[in-house]
Amino acid sequence: MAVQRDYYEVLEVSRTATSDEIKRSYKKLVIKFHPDRNPGDDAAVVKFKECAEAYEVLSDPNKRSRYDQFGHAGVSGAAGRSAGGGFQDLNDVFDAFGDLFEGFGLGGRRGRRGGPARGADLQTSVTLDLREAATGCKKEVQLHRHKACSTCGGTGAEPGSKPEICEYCGGNGQVVQAQGFFRVQTTCPACRGSGKVIRHKCDDCQGTGLQGELVKRTVTIPAGIDNGQSLCLRGEGEVGPNGGPSGDLYIEVRVNDHPIFHREGPHLVCQIPITYSQAALGVTIEVPLVIGKDELRIPAGTQSGEVFRMRGKGMPDPRGREVGDLHVEVQVMVPKQLGPEHEALLRKLAEYEKVDVHPHHKSWFEKLKEFVTGSPEENE
Repeated sequence: MAVQRDYYEVLEVSRTATSDEIKRSYKKLVIKFHPDRNPGDDAAVVKFKECAEAYEVLSDPNKRSRYDQFGHAGVSGAAGRSAGGGFQDLNDVFDAFGDLFEGFGLGGRRGRRGGPARGADLQTSVTLDLREAATGCKKEVQLHRHKACSTCGGTGAEPGSKPEICEYCGGNGQVVQAQGFFRVQTTCPACRGSGKVIRHKCDDCQGTGLQGELVKRTVTIPAGIDNGQSLCLRGEGEVGPNGGPSGDLYIEVRVNDHPIFHREGPHLVCQIPITYSQAALGVTIEVPLVIGKDELRIPAGTQSGEVFRMRGKGMPDPRGREVGDLHVEVQVMVPKQLGPEHEALLRKLAEYEKVDVHPHHKSWFEKLKEFVTGSPEENE
């Protein structure tokens, strides 16, 4: 009689492993030793069965407790091949864990027939400017998708005929290949898992049961939506196969950059230029908003780069929360060209502030005038 291996050793976990750790390790091992991935490997089949037997015990708190106390004797009849309700052969393993294998693309014993299935989701996009994003709007989108063929009603068979049960798989959509006591289940190659075959295909859809269509839909854009966010129109995706529900349509929102405002979540940021005298003496300036305008008081002594917050003047929240703020950064502008009076005033200011500045340089026109008419400086 063969000696049974320790269940913890089989699943490659410690005796203090949590249920989640045991489950994760089990999933990894059944994928590794699954017969579909190890055709003709008897050793992999044995390990596969050992993993299933060990997991049945260690995943059950009561069985695990008895196993920890009494070893294999404490669970004889609970796992393995006893009449107590364990796995009688490898086919029982497929029955118990078929859904798990299907989830990993390995195929369970119970194949899915070609019944109704949900249609595929579709994706498109809309482009907005900042004002539209701030106020909300309606946009029309158009997309190409499929609908049930109007000629055959979506069956794929020409009028007067209908799909027939697949003789190869008996309508199960799956076929089982026996290798001794071991059986491998695969998708039926004749009907490709649908369980049905079409002898006489519809001329209009070539047996697909589908026709293309161009669809236009009006989308309501909520106020405050941000760049990169998506909207969902339920049931506006591809039609579901075999009468199943349609998929959804996802609409990605793209918001164009604005020449004045920069968006940071619900908040807006803009830069406003002011003069040196306005920054020094204080001023009330007019600030543009996404919609309309407002006034902002700049206190005396404001420094270039200072930021003022205008509460509630930013972007609304599409979820109904508080409206964001507008952050106004003031930039003190230095004139690149000065008139004679402006320069004279600034030079007097420099004298008052006792700061050094470059001396006045005569322009080419000033020099030309003095050359033609003469000047006191020239006569000295």
